[in-house]
Amino acid sequence: MDATAAAVGAADGDSGPPSELKRVISNNALLLLVVGDVLGAGIYTLVGIVGGRMGGAIWMAFLAALVLAAFTAAAYAELVTKYPQAAGAALYVNKAFGIPFLTFMVTFAVMASGLASAGTLARSFGGDYLSVFVDVPTVSVALGFLVIVALINSRGIGESVKLNVGLTLIELSGLLLVIIIGGAYILDGGGDAGRALEIKDGEPALGAIMAGTGLAFYALIGFEDSVNVAEEAKEPRAFPRALFGGLIIAGTLYLLVTIIASIAVPTKTLAGSSGPLQEVVQLGPLSVNPKIFSAIALFALANGALINMVMASRLLYGMGRQGILPHAFTRVLPGRRTPWVAIVFTTLLAIVLVLTGDLGDLADMTVLLLLLVFSLVNVSVLVLRRDPVDHDHFVTPVVLPAIGAVVSIAVMFSKEGETFVRAGVLLLGGVALYVLNWLFMRARSTPA
Repeated sequence: MDATAAAVGAADGDSGPPSELKRVISNNALLLLVVGDVLGAGIYTLVGIVGGRMGGAIWMAFLAALVLAAFTAAAYAELVTKYPQAAGAALYVNKAFGIPFLTFMVTFAVMASGLASAGTLARSFGGDYLSVFVDVPTVSVALGFLVIVALINSRGIGESVKLNVGLTLIELSGLLLVIIIGGAYILDGGGDAGRALEIKDGEPALGAIMAGTGLAFYALIGFEDSVNVAEEAKEPRAFPRALFGGLIIAGTLYLLVTIIASIAVPTKTLAGSSGPLQEVVQLGPLSVNPKIFSAIALFALANGALINMVMASRLLYGMGRQGILPHAFTRVLPGRRTPWVAIVFTTLLAIVLVLTGDLGDLADMTVLLLLLVFSLVNVSVLVLRRDPVDHDHFVTPVVLPAIGAVVSIAVMFSKEGETFVRAGVLLLGGVALYVLNWLFMRARSTPA
């Protein structure tokens, strides 16, 4: 079957060959998977950059980003319970439109966004938090970090999920430290409460909030990654609880942390640091040793990168099974049953991204690519209402995906032109890969 036929078959309901993946992810582990993927670099490293773009009212950007994420999470909750298969957004767009090229590009965009996010985290790992312990070039650390993540990914999904649970609990403890220490400092008379309502001088309020939201949204992405392990979850019906529960937990923590950080620390100080929350935990009567919090932040960054790389590799595996990507991506390690070809490929691409972009570039590109995908996923929910299935599934009110699509497009255009150029170059690489795959499949199907 060539790529076109496979895509149409998938759109008509062909689920492909039986999955070789193990159903090992429990409902609670799935919830922690979402929480762990949402938490991380956005809150540990980008709070200051958001403040630099919009002023001290950082929490407003995070609140707007949370609302946007909730619209799209509703779309994913319906689609993953309706079609509990690997491949996520690419599968949904494929079923909705049945256009192989569009499906391929969505696959590539989702994968690229995950890899750009992992690159962001890898670069963050080598920044101010690590410098508390050792002074090593950021890029060297990032490259070694990605190789270690790939080895853990190859070890197995069960091991990766167990590690995620432990690291997620560490992430939560770090944010609770910020809330407790920063809160104690404020209650002791420190900080400036008025700073939490300040908008950057010379900027229209709406424009500043949109600029901040466009980057703060990076802190909320991750919920969509979980649908790529639909074939490894024990109960796919648990996805709505995991998606909304994970966003509520992470969003509440984000709002508390950003309000406290903006009150406790001057905005310019936050904006000038790649470890802005470190500035908070060194204040007041409950301050802690910088090394303690730096270690927690490093665990958080490692967790986010691991989940992004796991999801990117599973996405390629799933689309390889559908024939949209080369069949080689379906190859798994004997015994471990992990998609080793997909893991190697995604790791190499992540390394290229780390070598060609800084922290802000990679974060902005991640958000832009995902917003493009989210707009298509929201539209796909509406299109697929005409495709009934023979099992119960979550159904979202029709207004939510409609709003989600419009808002996603609006926030996309808050990005600067340079970000569009970077994302465009990356997507052109996807076009080239599609053409090569099409030529290969055509040659293979042509009689000798």
